[in-house]
Amino acid sequence: MALPWTLHGDGKTVGAQDVVGPGERLSWPLTIGIGSQHVVAMFGATFLVPLLTDFPPSTTLLFSGLGTLLFLLITGNKLPSYLGSSFAFIAPITAATASAGMGSALFGILVVGALLALVGVIVQLTGTGWIDRLMPPIVSGAIVALIGFNLAPVAKANFDKAPLTALITLVAVILCTVLFRGILGRLSIFLGVLVGYVAAVFFGEVDFSRVAEAAWIGLPPFTAPANPFENPAAVFGVLPAFLPVVLVLIAENVGHIKGVAQMTDAKVNRLTGRALLADGLATMLAGFGGGSGTTTYGENIGVMAATRIYSTAAYWVAGIVAILLGLSPKVGAIIFTIPDGVLGGVTTALYGLIGVIGVKIWLDNKVDFSKPVNQFTAATALIIGIADFTLNAGTLSFNGIALGTVAAIVIYHLMTWLARVRGTA
Repeated sequence: MALPWTLHGDGKTVGAQDVVGPGERLSWPLTIGIGSQHVVAMFGATFLVPLLTDFPPSTTLLFSGLGTLLFLLITGNKLPSYLGSSFAFIAPITAATASAGMGSALFGILVVGALLALVGVIVQLTGTGWIDRLMPPIVSGAIVALIGFNLAPVAKANFDKAPLTALITLVAVILCTVLFRGILGRLSIFLGVLVGYVAAVFFGEVDFSRVAEAAWIGLPPFTAPANPFENPAAVFGVLPAFLPVVLVLIAENVGHIKGVAQMTDAKVNRLTGRALLADGLATMLAGFGGGSGTTTYGENIGVMAATRIYSTAAYWVAGIVAILLGLSPKVGAIIFTIPDGVLGGVTTALYGLIGVIGVKIWLDNKVDFSKPVNQFTAATALIIGIADFTLNAGTLSFNGIALGTVAAIVIYHLMTWLARVRGTA
């Protein structure tokens, strides 16, 4: 069977103004090198999610790689993307695991994936116009922002466990961002973790006992989602916290595709439905086996922007490498040695950055905050999310992320409708 990529030129040289398209590739040694860059770019963020949620890192890496290959197949090798762990799952997974165990969290991931896949089918049939109307920039920005800011107490709790290590990590992240150029600058979080880790080793905060015991090669631990019919109160009780994640994944995927389209070809936008379907199925696959939910990664857009190489062949390499890393329990054990202080330092910046991405959505779309409907939509949703308002209804519990998401959508559309009816817009 012939491979689907055509060789770009001689496969060995790329001119300064040349662009290697999704359907092209360089020589396989160069393609492997580019694919390795994508692994490095995704690794810092992808391993942090299982680390912060107590999920097995090797399992998450395995399903991240498998999800990427599934994504490439469903999009016909036309949409260069890597599926890494989504930070939108951190808060609901943490809450679900604490109250009802890992199985309930995996059921939530499974449901999110199924809903996202369903949205993908609908978008493939109807287009993306209804998404833009349901979640205009003021709403989508508020949802993304409140998810990041809702996690602030988690960052503080880890920071307080080893303040000096956390401070060193945070400073390293900030300095690496401005001291390095190109791909190193984009890997500032990963580099900051390395610096903080070295400091933690020096301070005697790292336990290597599990690393020595772990095998180099072997299957990662797999966990099945909870059966909702065995303990419906616990499983369905945590589900409301996961539902807003669907909206975030839609926004992330649509934004990612638009970014790739700007760099490559506007025709890529036609693949939005397939991309949502693929990410949904990849998230379901992870939920079935004990991995975290996935999303398209902006970090890898940075690699493409820096190299002007958009070949999907490089993403096949990245996916395969992630699978191989997932099949090494020792890699997972090494990741798990990262102590609380390092996590506290990096998440102080990271969770804030998630919040700022929401603000950036407002700025990029020139949201007019002189309008009361925009003011109240953002203000109410953010306070609900940051303060983590909670509403209990029988066995169901709605946390700040769920309530803030509902508030953003309802307030915006209700105020817009009433203003139109009353002529006060």
